[in-house]
Amino acid sequence: MLCLALLVPGGGSGLAPPAAAQAGPSVLPLSVTEIAPGVFVHQGADALVAPSNRGDIANLSFVIGRDAVAVIDTGGSLAIGQALRAAIRAVTDRPIRYVINTHMHPDHLFGNAAFAEDQPEFIAHHRLARALAVRAERFLAINAALLGPDAFAGTRLIAPTRAVEDRSVIDLGARELVLEAQPTAHTDNDLTVHDTASGTLFLGDLLFMRHVPVLDGSIRGWLALISRLEQVAAKRVVPGHGPPVAAWPEAVQPQKQYLQRISADVRRMIKEGRSIAEAAATAGLSEREAWLLFDEFNARNVTAAFAELEWE
Repeated sequence: MLCLALLVPGGGSGLAPPAAAQAGPSVLPLSVTEIAPGVFVHQGADALVAPSNRGDIANLSFVIGRDAVAVIDTGGSLAIGQALRAAIRAVTDRPIRYVINTHMHPDHLFGNAAFAEDQPEFIAHHRLARALAVRAERFLAINAALLGPDAFAGTRLIAPTRAVEDRSVIDLGARELVLEAQPTAHTDNDLTVHDTASGTLFLGDLLFMRHVPVLDGSIRGWLALISRLEQVAAKRVVPGHGPPVAAWPEAVQPQKQYLQRISADVRRMIKEGRSIAEAAATAGLSEREAWLLFDEFNARNVTAAFAELEWE
């Protein structure tokens, strides 16, 4: 286990302080879509991390206010973060004052270092620093191996400099973003962002579309949170994976059905005295045709759900 000092600016073991990361003149900007006035989203690939995509598998966003820019997730490598920064600079020269990470997974925050030269506040759920501290070496090693030396070059973790305990508001200038630290669901460090000016809700990996959901927290907690989030008055939602924008709350219904299905299957198999291996092989299979990357993640999801639900 790594100590929390690894996530303090200036710590070692692959973690770096917010220091300049030069994108260079040759960086090609990511493609982005303006889904609402001043709200831009880059759609990541529906794929596993690979050298060919440089870790560009998650949706990344930025919001422009009168005075400043906020970035919401930064991608799976320094290279993708630099390309996102280039996309922002192609649209506006307003200062990038905030970089918000929706949760701990590398495809959403390994691009943070690309923004260090802007000296923004790096904002996250109050549990994210601890979550990264115990996973940093493994995350760095696994992603370096998956991406290869060229695509992973220069990638390092940047510590959060501001933690959201419950609810926080940042003002971009005539535009407020409401940040909420959520209870354990997809992970134990999920942060949502609501741009009240446009009615856009950024859910990170609390919402998967097309890409099968990935459970790294609590299936009961996730379903409970979905029920609460469905009541949020938002015009549109940006998922962590899938299309850049969708209608809310309609967008969450397929994911809700998937989580309910594996929950019901696992509960039934526990009641029947079936093993966790049997559950992993068969639970949720009725959902297989509805999701991309189902075979890569469903057994893992079922295993996590079984470990949680067998103690009900």
